[in-house]
Amino acid sequence: MTGTAAADLPGRPIRVGLDVGGTKIDAVAVDPAGEILGRLRRATGWGEDAVVDSIVSTVVALADETGGPLSAVGSVGVGIPGLVDADAGRVVHAVNLGVESLDLADRAERALGVPFRVENDVKAAALGAAVLSGVSGSMAYLNLGTGVAAGIVVDGRIWRGSRGTAGEVGHISVDPHGRLCGCGQRGCVETFCGGGALAKAWGRPGALPVRDIFDAADAGDPLALALRDDLFFGAAAAVRVLVLSADVETVVIGGGLTAMGSRLDEGIRAALHAGAEASPFARSLRLDERIELLPAGSPAAALGAALVGASISEKEIVPHG
Repeated sequence: MTGTAAADLPGRPIRVGLDVGGTKIDAVAVDPAGEILGRLRRATGWGEDAVVDSIVSTVVALADETGGPLSAVGSVGVGIPGLVDADAGRVVHAVNLGVESLDLADRAERALGVPFRVENDVKAAALGAAVLSGVSGSMAYLNLGTGVAAGIVVDGRIWRGSRGTAGEVGHISVDPHGRLCGCGQRGCVETFCGGGALAKAWGRPGALPVRDIFDAADAGDPLALALRDDLFFGAAAAVRVLVLSADVETVVIGGGLTAMGSRLDEGIRAALHAGAEASPFARSLRLDERIELLPAGSPAAALGAALVGASISEKEIVPHG
């Protein structure tokens, strides 16, 4: 892996970022000023060879989409689920992609002749969220999707912690008698506000189970009301943990559940406010004033990946000034 940034390649001004998910790739092309030049979505392949092929073909298609030659692409950043060795450009245990161990950066670089960098998808999204939200200083990004994960950005850099798990709140148990989590614990944050756990607890057919839960709760369905309250409780718990453990100034919330828009935003704020009523200390934190919801469909993850790809070091990822 070369680690070369776009700025080091004369005549190659375009930075490409790919958010690789279990079913689709969200890709953006970004100019050196951070403006998005183009965006497209394509299907993700299954298995190591197919993942590489789909990433390579997406970069080529995005270059076509923006009307420029592939030679104008100076760097590609990839945000991908799983355990990522960012220095080596390797991803392991990306089970939703059928990947056990993949030297992604090396293989993609050899296919395209463009430098690649690889990062965990939520950490990449945290960078993109920091830029889109205009947050300086410290920020946590809370991803509410099928699962729950978080990343922390401090002064424009990803804060990983000693073993790379800083900010990972999804598997903090907040109710030892709660529902069994896939990690083996009970009552993890993810069992309350993860889309997959909610859909399982709902147990009714439907393409958009969380939306169905919200709609049924509005109609007074007892199970839906309980699950909606669980969602708000779990998300509020995650915000509380992120602020109390890392003292971040802002928690930006993204992920698929943001499709619920103001219904989600208002519910989390209300849960935070209710949780602080009996505690002067908790009230002093003003947690309900420290959250921000990204718009549904935000390109935060792909934009963050583009910033990762363009960087020589994390110190240069998020522009300031």
